[in-house]
Amino acid sequence: MIKTKSRTERTEGAENRVFGRENALTDRVIAAAIEVHRHLGPGLLESAYEECLCHELALMGVPFQRQLPLPISYKGLTLTCAYKLDLLVEDTVIVEIKAVEDFAPIHHSQLLTYLKLTNKRVGLLINFHVPVLKNGLKRIVNRYAGPALAPKSSAPSALETSPIPTSTSSSVTPDSQKSSATTPPLRVSAFNDAPKPEEVAR
Repeated sequence: MIKTKSRTERTEGAENRVFGRENALTDRVIAAAIEVHRHLGPGLLESAYEECLCHELALMGVPFQRQLPLPISYKGLTLTCAYKLDLLVEDTVIVEIKAVEDFAPIHHSQLLTYLKLTNKRVGLLINFHVPVLKNGLKRIVNRYAGPALAPKSSAPSALETSPIPTSTSSSVTPDSQKSSATTPPLRVSAFNDAPKPEEVAR
């Protein structure tokens, strides 16, 4: 008897193929973050964790850019020094480092906006201010990846009703986040390199 794959299994398989490189990179970044957290623990400033995470990535031979300026364009106006990405790993994965009591919805929205502005697909939120780092990890996926959308500049055209592809999103409200981005569970392989037993995903 031939066993056919369920719809969920087919979807996950297709996503794993599409996001294969991103998954491998997030695994390495998480392994580096776990190593930093294992040595330092919670309670320090974001800048300290960023410095140590960059050092760990460098030791692992993982290319990255730090405090990368993120220009913003709005109707011909360009803001060249508005925001900076904490880390951009191999020009693919955006990493935002936090040292807070818990993630707030704005942290999710902020990273999703960064993904849209840079046309990247995967980002990582890492909160070092937790007893066990696996509880401070959040993977954000931007479902839209393609050429930047041309903004509508006139009032009449802005009111046109045209179908919007399900893979795109135009706002970062909590309701829209459900369709534009998901936070799939971190894969067990992300924690295989962690030497501390309590930081291994169950």
